[in-house]
Amino acid sequence: MSVSTRLDLLLSADGPRQLFTVLPPADATIPVGDSPLGVTLTPDGARAYVANRASNSVSVIDTATNTVTATIAAAGAPTLLAFSPDGTRAYLTLSDAGALGVIDTATNTVTTTIAVGAGALGVAVTPNGAHAYVTSQNANTLSVVDTATNTVIATVNTGPTPIGVAISPDGTRAYVCTVGDSTVSVVDTATNTITGSFTAGDVPVIVAFSPDGTRAYVCNAGGDSVSVVDTATNTVIATIGVGTLPRFVAVSPDGTAVYTTDFNDNAVSVIDTATNTVTGSIPVGNGPVCVAVTPAGNRLYVTDNADNAVIVIALTLVPSQGTTVGGTIVTIRGHDLAGATAVHFGNSPATILADTATSVTVRAPAGQGAVPVTVTTPGGTGTFGTFYYLPAPLLTGITTTMGPVTGGGTAVITGANLAGTTSVRFGSRVAPIQSVTDTAVTVGIPGAPSSGPVPVTVVTPVGNANGLTFIYLDAPSLTAVNPASGPTGGGTGVTITGANLATTQEVTFDNTPAAFAVISDQTITATTPPHPAGGITITVSTLGGSTGSTYTYLDGPGI
Repeated sequence: MSVSTRLDLLLSADGPRQLFTVLPPADATIPVGDSPLGVTLTPDGARAYVANRASNSVSVIDTATNTVTATIAAAGAPTLLAFSPDGTRAYLTLSDAGALGVIDTATNTVTTTIAVGAGALGVAVTPNGAHAYVTSQNANTLSVVDTATNTVIATVNTGPTPIGVAISPDGTRAYVCTVGDSTVSVVDTATNTITGSFTAGDVPVIVAFSPDGTRAYVCNAGGDSVSVVDTATNTVIATIGVGTLPRFVAVSPDGTAVYTTDFNDNAVSVIDTATNTVTGSIPVGNGPVCVAVTPAGNRLYVTDNADNAVIVIALTLVPSQGTTVGGTIVTIRGHDLAGATAVHFGNSPATILADTATSVTVRAPAGQGAVPVTVTTPGGTGTFGTFYYLPAPLLTGITTTMGPVTGGGTAVITGANLAGTTSVRFGSRVAPIQSVTDTAVTVGIPGAPSSGPVPVTVVTPVGNANGLTFIYLDAPSLTAVNPASGPTGGGTGVTITGANLATTQEVTFDNTPAAFAVISDQTITATTPPHPAGGITITVSTLGGSTGSTYTYLDGPGI
């Protein structure tokens, strides 16, 4: 969208002000280079730098116009970036080259490269700008670069496969995510030694600090979650389920929100840091990898790896959609919002839940269609975008209602108003989405920690739908086969005992199906089919899995 069509509302100096685009929810789609990964904003927010791994380049975006104004050649598979505090230099990891590139942001050229270690990936700069810390996933090291001399002054051996690195706001610690052992190492930046480590979640990839440094947020790609860490004790105090395969995490400048890019869901999850809950999911393009928040906290820049593009998301209303029955929790972001006395969705008043100078959280009233959202404070009334009312999602059935605790196979969930589904959960586990229509969502069935019934939940931008149950079953086991032998002609009645046999689907004798009957969860009977003499395997297959035992076919007497 061009600058001329943006709606920048500047009300009175004391009234509520909105300094960003009013759009639902994508502000712009900006073509960049091939396979964009990292995106980072200059400290003043005027430009965004995008690392295009496959095209060996960095795209420079003017955030006022959302256009690419420069392309920087950067050989060696550029991956992630960080800026010096004054914005005069950008530090770019060159993964294939095992190096750190230094970009002069005045000329937009790579002025030097610094050898670090194989598979250079994560980079962070200390608050005083004196040092850059770089992870090398293939070398299992953290390199410390003196930015005055552009030399490596220390190398810290980390755990296996270090990925993300972040520096605490006071500059005293670096947190390093090592995916090989699913831990986060704590590095003392005064001595450049590891002073401790902690376990966050499965496959921790990226970590980000709250502005005050009291919390760290660890993105767990394997666990589809974000761990909230108390940095005083380095303990996990909350685990928040997000979308599928979260790849990156970023914290808003005011510390009230955390954003994750959910790669498989093509969405960004929005976490309320006050409650440590996901309050919204924003659809983006295909394969989102990284997300950056503007210094004003009013926009997100997201790299869509599969689309070779950057998506710009206006954060006026999150979420900007909700069910017609009302009840959606919406965060309105702007300036001079303290003391809000009323919020209206169209002509209907919303319930104000929380209010600060930069955000108002409300419960949306019931409504229909697209309506303007206004906030009234003692300084005046401002319009903060459009809210879209959509029918609530509804679930009517699921094709597969039982399965093994190990997961596997697919299930089709049927219902209505399911278009735009961003996540499906079986209990606490995220099910990979294979296809979505307005009436059906096809998913892979995830594994579970234990057997038993779990609720099935479908998450859409409008709200969650539930009411269905999936039952996880333990695998069967066999304890006895009686009799354990019989004639080659078959026809022998066999009693098979064990556990978890109630859902038996098939009994085979050396892969030949046999007639069977389920007597109880511990007993089934079967009739042996004909088979040549010798020992064979009886296989019992249930909805919880398969198991086997032995049986012997005997020749009859002869002359």
